[in-house]
Amino acid sequence: MSMKIWWAINIVWLFIFGALAILIGARNVDGAGVVQTPEIKMITFVILGIALIVVVLIQLIFLYFVRKSTANQLTKRLS
Repeated sequence: MSMKIWWAINIVWLFIFGALAILIGARNVDGAGVVQTPEIKMITFVILGIALIVVVLIQLIFLYFVRKSTANQLTKRLS
């Protein structure tokens, strides 16, 4: 996996989380018909934030391996 693909995947994740944040902030009633009070919206934002942190950690782990494989390819080319 190259760095360009990694960046593209991160941009997709950014759009997904941005769209979800806008959806959560703009809706008055959720899919089950429950009225969204500010407290419920904050809880939902916290859950979305936790999901964001998990995705960021996974992406950082992938970044480590992508950089490691890129460095290995560079050393093989120079040899």
